[in-house]
Order: sequence, then C-alpha cells, then structure tokens
Amino acid sequence: MLGATALPMAVLGALLVLPPQVAPSWTPTRSAGVCAFYGECGYNPEVNTSLVASKVPCVSNTAAREATGGLLTLLSSVCPDLVRGMAGAPRVCCSLAQAVALQLSVALSSAVLARCPACARNFANVHCHNICSPDQSLFINVTRAVPVEGTAQFAVVEYQCFYQQEFADAAFASCHGVRLPATGGFALDTMCGRYGARLCTAQRWLDFQGDKNNGLAPLQIDFHLVPNGTSPGGGLEPLHVQAWSCGEALSEQEQPCSCQDCAESCPTITPPAGPAPPFRIGAADGALVLCALLFALLALLFLLTLCCRRRGSKRGITLQAAPAPAPGCSARWGDAGHRALARAFQRWGTLVAAHPLPVLAVAAALVVGLSMGFRVLRLTTDPVELWSAPGSRARQEKAFYDRHFGPFLRTSQVIVTAPRRSGSSYASVLFGSKNFSAVLSAEVLQALLELQQRLAAATAQAPGTGRTVRLQDVCYAPLSPDSPAAADCCVNSVTQYFQNNGSRLAMVAAQTNGKVTGTVDWRDHLIYCANSPLSFQDITALELSCMAEYGGPVFPYIAFGGYTDSEYTEAEALIVTYSLNNFPREDPRHEWVLSWERRFLQVVEDFQRAHSHNLSVAFMAECSLEDELNRTTGEDIPIFAISYAVVFAYIALALGEYTAWRRLVVESKVTLALGGIAVVIGAVFAAMGLLALLGVPSSLIILEVVPFLILAVGADNIFIFVQEYQQSPREPGEQREQHIGRVLAQVAPSMALCSLSEVICFLLGALSSMPAVRTFALTAAAAIALDFLLQISAFVALLSLDARREEASRPELCCCCRLDKGAAGPGLRLLRPLLQRLVPVLLHRHVRPALVLLFLLLACAGLYLLLQVPVGLDQELAMPKDSYVLQYFAALSRFLTVGVPTFFVTTEGYDFSSAAGTNGICSSSGCASDSLGHTVEMATRFPNVSFLAIPATSWLDDFLDWLNPTSRCCRIHQYGNASGQFCPATSDDLSCVVGRCLNTTRRPTPEEFQRFLPWFLQDRPTLQCAKGGLGAYDTAVSMDANGTILATRFMAYQRPLRTSQEHTAALRAARGGLAEELTRTLRRVPGTRPSFSVFPYSVTHVYYEQYLTVVAEGLLTLGLCLAPTFAVSFLLLGMDLRSSAATLLTIAMILVDTVGAMALWDIPYNAVALINLVAAVGISVEFVSHLTYAFAHSRQRGRVARAADATVTMGSKVVAGVAMTNLPGIVVLAFAKAQLIHIFFFRLNLIITLLGLAHGLLFLPVLLSYMGPTPRGAPPGLTPGDAAAPPAGLTIPNAGFVENGAEAHAQCKEQGRGKVPAPRQG
Repeated sequence: MLGATALPMAVLGALLVLPPQVAPSWTPTRSAGVCAFYGECGYNPEVNTSLVASKVPCVSNTAAREATGGLLTLLSSVCPDLVRGMAGAPRVCCSLAQAVALQLSVALSSAVLARCPACARNFANVHCHNICSPDQSLFINVTRAVPVEGTAQFAVVEYQCFYQQEFADAAFASCHGVRLPATGGFALDTMCGRYGARLCTAQRWLDFQGDKNNGLAPLQIDFHLVPNGTSPGGGLEPLHVQAWSCGEALSEQEQPCSCQDCAESCPTITPPAGPAPPFRIGAADGALVLCALLFALLALLFLLTLCCRRRGSKRGITLQAAPAPAPGCSARWGDAGHRALARAFQRWGTLVAAHPLPVLAVAAALVVGLSMGFRVLRLTTDPVELWSAPGSRARQEKAFYDRHFGPFLRTSQVIVTAPRRSGSSYASVLFGSKNFSAVLSAEVLQALLELQQRLAAATAQAPGTGRTVRLQDVCYAPLSPDSPAAADCCVNSVTQYFQNNGSRLAMVAAQTNGKVTGTVDWRDHLIYCANSPLSFQDITALELSCMAEYGGPVFPYIAFGGYTDSEYTEAEALIVTYSLNNFPREDPRHEWVLSWERRFLQVVEDFQRAHSHNLSVAFMAECSLEDELNRTTGEDIPIFAISYAVVFAYIALALGEYTAWRRLVVESKVTLALGGIAVVIGAVFAAMGLLALLGVPSSLIILEVVPFLILAVGADNIFIFVQEYQQSPREPGEQREQHIGRVLAQVAPSMALCSLSEVICFLLGALSSMPAVRTFALTAAAAIALDFLLQISAFVALLSLDARREEASRPELCCCCRLDKGAAGPGLRLLRPLLQRLVPVLLHRHVRPALVLLFLLLACAGLYLLLQVPVGLDQELAMPKDSYVLQYFAALSRFLTVGVPTFFVTTEGYDFSSAAGTNGICSSSGCASDSLGHTVEMATRFPNVSFLAIPATSWLDDFLDWLNPTSRCCRIHQYGNASGQFCPATSDDLSCVVGRCLNTTRRPTPEEFQRFLPWFLQDRPTLQCAKGGLGAYDTAVSMDANGTILATRFMAYQRPLRTSQEHTAALRAARGGLAEELTRTLRRVPGTRPSFSVFPYSVTHVYYEQYLTVVAEGLLTLGLCLAPTFAVSFLLLGMDLRSSAATLLTIAMILVDTVGAMALWDIPYNAVALINLVAAVGISVEFVSHLTYAFAHSRQRGRVARAADATVTMGSKVVAGVAMTNLPGIVVLAFAKAQLIHIFFFRLNLIITLLGLAHGLLFLPVLLSYMGPTPRGAPPGLTPGDAAAPPAGLTIPNAGFVENGAEAHAQCKEQGRGKVPAPRQG
C-alpha cells in the first residue's frame, strides 16, 4: 500500500508569475537555438540529502548541439514531442548523460502517471524542455552558479523558468484527476507537497517540482507563470508548446485517459435514485392517514353491525320459547372428542394419584437421564454462529473470503482527546499561521509515543500453550510477513510521521523561506505529512520522511479524527490503530492474539488512569465485545437469581388457600409450589439435555428466555389445576384419587390445548434460518411438551401427596406432627372477588362497545407505530452501561471520518489475462467504460446512495503501470547467473539496463500475464518503483499451483456508518446496486464462465445481513406460530370456528400492540426481539386460550353470562398463574446492568405481559360476548345469543340480555303498556 512516490525532481520544469529581477550575467545571449546550460558538473554542494543522486548542469550559454546516435534514440523514447517534426538532425541542449538522468526521472513519474497518457506526456515534456530544449535560453535564466573545483566551469544551483500561464494550466489540468489505485487517492497528493491534491494549483505543483528540499530535485528552480499575452522582458520569451488534454489520444494507436482519471472522458452521469421519499398523502403522514381511515372503517362496521343486531332483536322477540338448534355434525364430533379426552385424563389422573411415588420415581429418572446431556452441551457465544445461518449468503461469502485470503485483520484502537487542555496557534515559516488543537501538543505526542513503546515491548502469556506472546508474533506486517520485528508491525498513528522516534519528534532546525528565516520543528513536519503522506522526504530543513516505521504511509483520515475540511491540525482526536493477524478459532494462534489483546487492554487502561487529569482515552480491542458480553452475563446472574427467587416466593405463597391462622402451616402449599417449580425447571433441563444429546447447541439467550417462558406456562397450569382442585368440592362417596382424576379431566383439556398450540407454534418457529431463533424455538417446544407431560404425571402425584398430608392435618416440613383438624372455613381469595366486581362493569351494555372501540384504536395505533420501529441492533446496546467500550463507541461515532473497508471479490471463472478480461476490470486508459474499477469509482461520487467514500484499490491497474516500459519496475536479467529472472528496480546490474518486460505500452499476452504477475505481487515498493505489489496486493490475488486465478479482491472504503440501519442499507446497496451490476457486466466478457460472480465482502456483513430479511422472516415465523394456535383451538374446541377466530384475533392484536409499543419505548426490532415475540405468542396463548376454553364449555346460558363466568372462574387463575408470576420477576430485571437485558427482557416482557393481561381479561370477554358461539344444548326458551343467569354472586346490570322466555313475555306486556323499555339482546 505504499502507493506512489513523491515525484521526480531530477529534471526541471515550469513556470512563474513575474521574475523579481533578472540576473543576465549567466545567460547573456538569448536566442533560439542557444542553451542556458549543458552537460553535467557533479553534485549540488547545497543539497545535503537526496533520495535520488542526480547531478546538476554546467553553465553553457552556447549553441545547441545535434542529437545523433544513442542520444537521439533515447530522446525519441523519452521526449518524442521534443524531437518530432524537426528537420534533419535535431539540436538539443542536453548530453547523453543528462538524457539518461532525464529518463530515470521520467521513469519515476511514469509509475504514477502512466495510467493517463496525456498527463504522463505533459509532465515529461516539462522536464524535456527544461533540460533539452534547443531554445533553452529564451525561457530559462540561470540565477546562481558555483565554481566546479579543478575546472573553469560553473555548476548551476538555481535558475528561473518562464512558462506561459495557458500551457502550465493545461498541463496541470491533464494531471489533476489522475488516481493512485493503491490508495484510492490522487497522484497530486504525491506531487504538490504540503498542499496535497485538494489545494494544489499549477503554480504550487511546479513549485514543488523545483524545491531542492523535496529529496528529488537536484537544484532550486523558481517557476514563473507569465500571464497570457505578456512578456517578462529582458529578451525572455515564456515557453508555450502543446499541452495534451486528458481526453485526447496521443495517437491513433493509443486511448485517452479514462473517466476515473479525466472528467473530460466521462459520459453524462445520471445521479442514481436515492432512497424513496416518505409516503405522504398531501402534507400528512400517509401511513397515519391510512391507519386512521382503517380505524374509522372498522369502528363504523362495528357500530352498524351493533345497531342492526339490536334492531333485529327488537323485531325478533317471540312470546313463545324457541327450541334450541340441533347441534351439527362438527359439534357432535367435537363434544364426543372432548368427552373421550376428559375420560382419558380422568382415568390417568386417578391412576397417578393412587400411585404417586412410582410416578415420581419414573419422572425423576427421566429428567435426570435427559439432563445428562448437559455433559456434552455446547454453548455458542460467537455472534456469527448465533445470528447468521451457516447456509446464509453472508456466511458463504465469508467462508469464501477466508479460504482464499485468510480471515480479515483484527483491530485494536486507541482514541485520545484533550478536553481539559487549550489549543494554540503556530506561526510557521513555511506554512503561515496554523491553529493546533489541544490534543496536538508535544506533551500529548510524547505520551502517545511512550504508550506505543510500552505496547511494542509488552508480552502476554497464552494460557493454553504457555507461550510468551509479543506484538510481532501476532501483528500484521505487510512488508515483512515472514519474520517481522516489532518495527515492522502495521501501526497507524500520528507519531509514525516521525517513525515512532522520540529524537525525531524533538528535532528543531533553522529554515529560510525567501527572505524570512526562522526555525521548523515537529509541527512543520506534521503539517507537511498530513497533506503529503506518501512523501519520502519533507521540504523542511528537518529532511524527515513521512513514511511510517514499517514502511507504509499513514493517511491522515486514519490517524486524525474530528476535523473539518482537511484542517488536520485542528483535529480533536488522535487515533492509534494496531492491525493484527486473524486466525480461525481452532488455530492455536487465535489464543495468542486474544492473550496479546487482553494485555493491550491492560496497558492502555494503565495509560488512561495515568493521564486521566488531562486526557480522555477511549479504547477497544477485537476481543472486547465478546469479553464484555461474557462479563456482564456473569454479573447479571444474581439479578436473574433474585428474579427467579421472587417468582418462586410468589408461587409458594399464592398457591395456598388459607381458611384460618391456626391452619396456616397445614393449608400452605410451599412444598407443593416448590415441587411445581421443580417440575418446570426439570422440564427446561431435560429439554436442553435432550437437544444437547441430539447435537443442537445452546446459547446464553436461551438460558435467559426459556425459563421465563416455561415458568409462565407451567405456573399458569399449576394455578389452574390447584385452584380448581381447591374450589371443586368432593362429591359424595368420591375418593381423593377419584377427586383428583375428575379435576384433572376438567382442566387438562385446556392445558393440552395451550401446550399443543405452543409446541406446534415453536416447532414451526424452528423453521427460521437464524440459528439462535431456531435453537430457542426447538428448546421451547421440547420444554413445553416435557412440562405438560410432567405436570399431568409428576405434579399430579405431588398434589396427591399434598392432599393426603392436608387431609391428615399435618403441617408442611414437619409431616410427623398432626394438628387438630378443626372446621375449615372458606379460603382467602383476592382475585376472584375483585373480578366479580370488575365483570359487571366490563360487560355493561355501554362499556362493551366502548372497550371494543378502544382496543380497535389501540390495534390501529399499534399498526402505525409498527411501521416506525427501527430495525437493527446498534452495537452500543449490546454493552453493559458501565463498559469502557461505550466510551469508545461514542468517540468513534463522533470522530470517525472513514468507514470500514468493503472488498469487491471476484470468484473463479474470469480470464484476467486476456485483453478483454483486463479491460473489463481496470480503470486506466483503454479500459472499458463499465469496468469494475470505473463502476466502483462512479459509485463513490454518490456516497449517500452507495455508502462508499474511497474508490477501490486495484491490483490490476497497478500491475499494468508496473509493466509500463517507461518505468523501471519490471525488468529481466539478460545474462549471467540470474538470466531470465526478475530484476528489481533498485538493482543497478548492467544485465537489467535493456531488459524491459514489455518493449511497448500494451496489454500483456496471457503467457506474459501469468509469468509477470507473481513477480509483481512479491515486488517490494521503493522510491524507484512505487508500484510493487508486496504489502498492498500480495494477498489480494489467490492462485493455484498452475497460476490460475481463483479469486481476487478490490478494496474500497465506506463512508462512516454509525447505525445498524446505515450498515444494512450499505450492504443492500453494495449487493443490489453494485455487485449484481458488475456480475452481469463481466459475464458478458468473452471467456467468462456462467458461474462467475462478484460479491461485496465486509467484516460487518455477517452481522447485518439478518436485517435484510428479519422483517419478512419475523412475519413468516409469527404467522407460522399463529396458524397452529387457530388450528388446535378449532379442533379441541369442537370445531368451534367463532371461538378459534376470537383466539387468533386477540393474539394477533397483542402482537401488533406489542410491536407498536416497542416504538414508544425505544426497543428496536431484531432477532432478539423476534425471539421475545415468538415467546409472546406462547404467553398470549396462556392469557387467551384458557379463557376461550372456559367460555366454550361454560354451562351458563348466553354469551354475556358465559363470558362473565369464564372471566371470573378462569380469569382469576390466569391472572394468578401468568401475570402475577411474570411481573415480579420482570420488574427485578430493571436493575440489570446489561442494556440488552434491560431493553429486551425487562421492557419488552413487561409490555407483553401487560398487553396480554389487558387483552385477555378485558377485550376477549367482550369480544366473546359479541361473537361467541351459540351455547350447545341451551335450555328451551332462549333465542340464540341470549344470556341466562350469571354466575352465583355476580350481577350484571344493563348487560343487554333477558333472563328467560317467560320474563321476555312479561316484559313485552309491560312494554305494550309503556312501562318497561324493550330489551336488547347481546
């Protein structure tokens, strides 16, 4: 990734505005065909440090010489525009030695500029005319020369160069857009010094070329750009020759610069369509208007139906009793099935109650046996394994990427700010006045340097292998991958501009800039490097390199944060990034990385404490997320324990029915409650053990959610069974065992209805592609099924033993004692009397319609709010509130200026070596307009749509530049022992002088492509050849032993993405907007296989892919859960369509209102929420199905009376068993540290419980009173839908029903006399 070098200065060139004063003594003769200097006069004594050894010319105001032989051949290659068109032998002002030096200088620039031929030619022409033009004396004025020791000659050390403004601007314009594929930036970033590409102009561009302090120019050149139509005087004539436009081809055989490098070559670009605007109707929110209209329509239909029924009721009153309708076939089959089921449960209950101990022994053996599966239980903690299906596209793409390129790098990062310090202003001799932020001070940089030195020396012990791990053992060392030292590790930070050397950071030097003299220090070097990070030497007197210690560049957008408009010295944050190698979890080196990362966290935490008085330090390692999740899970275990203890205590106390204080120890049900809880826990353990034996892994979220769900279901069944036993008096002559069997027959069908619905619901939910959802659903289904089986066996046995104890008046926990039996009075009951007072109000004739309208309004509001729920899970929510990672996330969101890399990966089946294949990928001159490089670059121009900010680095573009014969990158030894082998650009071996890989600028043949590509990938970038692929591309191309390309990658950068919604949108754009288009385009290239494809890959895709489908998958999963609820209800309720529809409608409304409430309480929708919503279906079944079953089998006459009966008798049990069991435990979770638990378990479960309670206890009875089925076998005298007397002790005033046919007849008579208003049916 070294990118391009700072460009050749060994030649001169260019332009100025006006000379301050001409010194004609060195150039007295100014005429066409006369030189200003000629030949070489040694090295410049005024240049102390030079990256390229170049000699200066000799003063020679003489006639130009003829170019013949080797000089002419060389100039025809290097400066074709200079010698073309000259009649006869051309005359020039340069010697063969100068021409050779010129060729070297042009070769340095060609590596960077060759992708745009017009720019490369213009830049070469500037140097060619300066060095070799026969009219040199007309536009060059030598201002300073020094005598050459031992000769009469003078060496030129400074001169002025006059160019016309038009020519300079045209030459600069041709290079302005040329890209550096290795960095995604611009070539001008390496050619304009402190200004970089953003602030570069023609004047600044050429000034940098002539600055003797840049490490490349051999002498000082003062460039003067003369305005068009003016003359500098003194016989000088500004040079004005042809400058090629970047959109112009240099010849018929060549192509103009590509669109990526030249705006003139681009077709008209139509901006892509952005996100769809929000749906609106006029100025109003469209969804809100539609939901309001839906509520109005439903309310209108309900009120019209109600009015029609009441009018029909008035006309339909008869004076004689109407016979009850004969039950249909489905009703008879349903009743028969119910009776058979009840008889089976009665016999089973009697049998179990008669033999409790053997039953308990068998149940315990079953639970213990299945629980042995915990020995092989696999607990999944890897987020990828939890939320991404193995067969998902993201997982397959990740596996492909890891297989060919290795796992993506791990990152450890430190972000330092100085909120308690003040900034400063700095008057630079070179750069003028600059503001420096508080964090950019020598003290902070020194502290940051010390931190990095401590980390470089830090060691850690790998616990598994006992190995001592150092940074160099695990770091990413791009230029020394085989045996790196600590200095070779890729560490990006501001201090790397000083190669992490404290002495260089402290350097100060005297600096003269024109007539101003002062000093330069670290601030001047930092300003220069931030604007020209690819420079090997700055232009200050410090003469320091900007390259990092490991050999690569440090781009300012990676090292600085919180700046605006590239004002890097005003950055609010400094960022230190360590890139570490990644390994599969089964690789022992994975443990090495984890050990060093944890040591990194310790060192940085110590640094944070030591500098807490003046610095704010945020940090994170790759292992931080998983470690913090595990930590908070362990810390919140007591919270869960307290939550369960509160629930257990409630069940133990509420299960008893207390008649007198003296019988408290006899009538309490603590042991029975503990036994019931043990049954529930046993079911959970057995289910998890069973699945573990079957090879199904578990997870922490299952351990947190499933017990709550099963406890709600199990406690509900326990309360229903025990309270029914307490409230059902024993019939004359009935034995205890028979009594228990009879009660079981009454409640077990309802328990079976709920359990079977839930089991099928969760089994269908297990069809989800998300591993965590699938495992949860399987565990919940198995646990509910086992819980039901244990409750009708083990718990029945426990109840039989407890009943035997209570009948003997033996206290709990002391069964050997016996108390006086005494007379038992009525038990203490709280919920039933409360409901007896609530139901008359609930079922009042005016309240019922209002409640229906209220819940319809809630449903429509929930439907609207459902559309406002954000989809995703921001990573901050996964962290505990006291985690250090939250500070890092906040800093990252505030200061980050570039996003994570996105790779465009090509699969096998594309022929890169063919000309068509090459042109379909590259982005330089001659490449296809719809190539991969061009398409991605175009996308970066619209970052709000593509979410890409920096174009893709292209190994193929740099490979073509590396092959370009005008550079010295690709050379072959022509003779000797190394004949035929690669000759690096740093070699001066004579066997390489004429050994170019390609003799002309063209595409390589397939054979040349396969031969030279491995050389390119292993060539280390240097000043002589910055295009070497080692470090940047050596892992970007995957080949087999035969050299066939199996996969390649092209790396672009996203813009900063701060929310999961943005990450999801970026993934969608990369796949649908770019990768699919690229796949279609490249498949049209001849020789491409139909199976070839391009896909985007980023380390975040595997986490965020679920959000592309989580909404559709959630709807499908919940729909599959609701379907069996309706089907089972329909079958077990005797094919009762109305009751089943009421059950389905109520549960659906609970879900809609729950999701709507999520929007109000800031609960995002994601896989964790989906698990809770699937669990909500199960809990809702408990709230709804028991009451519906009680309504369907109520012996009361009429809908309202049956609704009242079901609410009072079954509602109290449901409230006690579900709501009151859940609420205490849920409230305790509010104190959990983990935000995930607080949001998705406290908030969401509280919403589910409260909405389930409201719908089950308020809405469902009213709904059944309107649409419930006709009572089967209703006594004569009632019309369908009429109600008979309500339950004992319950009065329902103005409920809208009459008691019986005789009363109806009497009321009709009174109505005829005008005394009593006409009754209205319910």
